[in-house]
Amino acid sequence: MPRPQAPRILAAVWLIVLGCYAAAVVLFSPGARLTAFSDVYLSLAPLLVNGALLANAVSSDWRKNAFWMLLALGSTLWLAGQFAQTYVEVYQHRLVPDVFLGDILFFLHIVPMIAALTLQPHRNRDTRRLLYGCLDFSLLLFWWVYLYLFVVIPWQYIAPDRLQYNRSYNVIYSLESIVFVAGAAALALRARGRWRRIYAHLCGAGAMYGAGSLLVYEMANRGLYRSGSLADLPTLASLLWLGTAGFVAYTDPTGKDSAEEKSNVGEGRFETVWAPRVARAGLLSLPMIGLWCLLVSRVPEPVHVFRVLLTLGAVLPLGLLVFLRHELGDADRLRLLRASQESLDNLKRLQMQFVQSEKLAALGQLVAGAAHEINNPLTAILGYCDLLVDDRSIEERPHRLAEKIREQARRTKTLVTNLLSFARQVPREQRSLLDINAIVSSSLQLRSLDLRAKNIRVDLVTASGLPAVRGDANQFLQVFVNIINNAVDAMEEVGSGGTLSVRTVRERGDVVILFSDTGRGIRDPRLVFDPFYTTKPVGKGTGLGLSICYGLVHDHGGQITCYNRPEGGATFRITLPGAPPVLPLRAAAPVPQTAETKIG
Repeated sequence: MPRPQAPRILAAVWLIVLGCYAAAVVLFSPGARLTAFSDVYLSLAPLLVNGALLANAVSSDWRKNAFWMLLALGSTLWLAGQFAQTYVEVYQHRLVPDVFLGDILFFLHIVPMIAALTLQPHRNRDTRRLLYGCLDFSLLLFWWVYLYLFVVIPWQYIAPDRLQYNRSYNVIYSLESIVFVAGAAALALRARGRWRRIYAHLCGAGAMYGAGSLLVYEMANRGLYRSGSLADLPTLASLLWLGTAGFVAYTDPTGKDSAEEKSNVGEGRFETVWAPRVARAGLLSLPMIGLWCLLVSRVPEPVHVFRVLLTLGAVLPLGLLVFLRHELGDADRLRLLRASQESLDNLKRLQMQFVQSEKLAALGQLVAGAAHEINNPLTAILGYCDLLVDDRSIEERPHRLAEKIREQARRTKTLVTNLLSFARQVPREQRSLLDINAIVSSSLQLRSLDLRAKNIRVDLVTASGLPAVRGDANQFLQVFVNIINNAVDAMEEVGSGGTLSVRTVRERGDVVILFSDTGRGIRDPRLVFDPFYTTKPVGKGTGLGLSICYGLVHDHGGQITCYNRPEGGATFRITLPGAPPVLPLRAAAPVPQTAETKIG
């Protein structure tokens, strides 16, 4: 809704609702018809208010949703009290008695609204669990119910006294309204932007309702009040003002919450100590009230006994709620302490990795320089070997030796090329279509000598006709080498030797690479991709390798998973999306191969 139209719509709603009610009061003569109209009209107003409030309870933040739902609950409780009054006046055709059972609903309707203010939804996102909010609301509700039972109920049932009942009810009702207005005003001063306006509207609505309640009370004491009089206009206006807060929140442009929350960063400490202090204050108030009842209060003996027993009985449930809240807080603090300790340990590991990375970077520069120096004599060796192989004048045996020398020289050159390409990084926009079979073969060749030395047999089966994969060949090489290294370490734990099975298959339009070993398997496959998770001894692994592999595979739009095989060992499964072969394929180091190749 465009913002300039919102004030006009709001003004029109106020004018229509208040104008219709005032016109009916002026035009209708006092009697049953005007009473029925007033009661029904006041019963319909909270429905309009709830619609405006609940329209905002659709955010992703539970605290904001709970804020608006608690305000709507307060409006609903007032509606329930109004229904009870309407039943008496319209259906039973009786005047509402001074000692009315529906008064408890009118009293309790402010409690959820006070609880809504305690959530402080204008602050940055809260990491607390919803259980915190439920306990806080329970504490607040229990304390106000206790106060109502202590102050009002004795004059309704224990020692019935109409004047004392009305006086006590209005005192505690006014106190409750003052607490709500003061809380809304305090939050309006602390908040910024949209939330300041929302709290200001709530403060105005609470003040208007309190003033209207006092006006009705004074007129009733003088015998001047009747349902359907202009004295109900402040109450109706307060309901509309409450709905205005929801209307303002709904029509305000979205996207401001994050900016407003950042401006309230310093309020987190206030909230974390505020709720426990209120809980403790509610519990400590019980013995203070009990002492006042014993030493100061002068009431009839039945009322005195009732209040003492009520206070003693309230200590246990209220103390239990406070205890549960503190237990929950202690559990969260322990969880945060463990998380902080884990973060500190990870930070230390990360610092060690930075040092190691600097060493590896320096070593990489040395290797790159040495590789370039090795390439020069290799090029000469290959050139002379080509001359010897092409020379038909030499004998058969030297000719075969020259071919073997050339083959090994080419193999050495391929390894050097792989080492150089392993350190390069290709930007995402420069990724090309790759042949996964060639990259898998290159990664196995990088470890071929080491695998032979450790008596590990490699079983490589590559599927023909695989679709191309768009990506960075060096990053895929890094992923495959890392998985091969983990497989080798796993097989070394169970003894000398083993089999590393590598398969490439096609599943619909995807390319799937499977690495299977004959080791012990993985202790917890769900955690292997978490940073710093490792089962290797100190100095053997850092727990970052598979986490990096996970990030690289997902960066290419693929998936990587692992599981334990029934026959023993573990399998890593990599799924990469295939691409139509519209461009020539490129690999880090293409190697001639057949559909089934065995290395080792």
